[in-house]
Amino acid sequence: MNESYIRNVIEAALLAAGGPLPVAELQRLFDDGVRPGAQAVREALASLGAEYEGRGIELIETAGGFRIQVRRELAGEISRLWPERAARYSRALLETLALIAYRQPITRAEIEAVRGVAVNPNIIRTVIERNWVRVVGHRDVPGHPELLGTTREFLDYFGLKSLEELPPLAELKAMGDLTLQLALAGDTGALPPPQAQGVESAASEVPGAAEEDSSEDDELSAEGGASAELVAGPRDLES
Repeated sequence: MNESYIRNVIEAALLAAGGPLPVAELQRLFDDGVRPGAQAVREALASLGAEYEGRGIELIETAGGFRIQVRRELAGEISRLWPERAARYSRALLETLALIAYRQPITRAEIEAVRGVAVNPNIIRTVIERNWVRVVGHRDVPGHPELLGTTREFLDYFGLKSLEELPPLAELKAMGDLTLQLALAGDTGALPPPQAQGVESAASEVPGAAEEDSSEDDELSAEGGASAELVAGPRDLES
């Protein structure tokens, strides 16, 4: 079996999968008698990655494996293919998600203590329904509140191989108040919509955090000017 055939099969699988594929699953695409080793698959992936340099697509590795996606710097242009998905996640949801990512495992009460406002139940439900967050245990205190942590799907969505790839707090502070646009729903297909370019933060104290999460639908905002300023904390991360 020649290298070109291996590369073509892997490329076709990644385009068709609609999500990341690990090396072991890519190996299973081939018959037992001619199945390439893990090293041969990785070499084919490296060849594809090099081939995509300077093109409109890129090959990235996430916690779930490898995927082909629209190149990130073209996200603005390509997002016009989905005009009906112009909604943005609210600042409240992004702050909550960042707190979970950087300070996990964390309870809802601890999130509320940092943000200075009650967490809208819809926000927790949204991040759990999207499989970005899950219950990882219970705090050993009266009431045994649930501990929240991020999932592998969270890493895959944000293009991360591990929590260690989250931007350091110092780097995030330097970014200032940026606008983060996220694709809204389970988009699967040969080329998924551009992924968000990481979780962004401004400081451990959130300006305006004393304002209430005022509506039942606060986890989503259709206003393009929604702030993406997030909270970050100590990186006692649990993968």
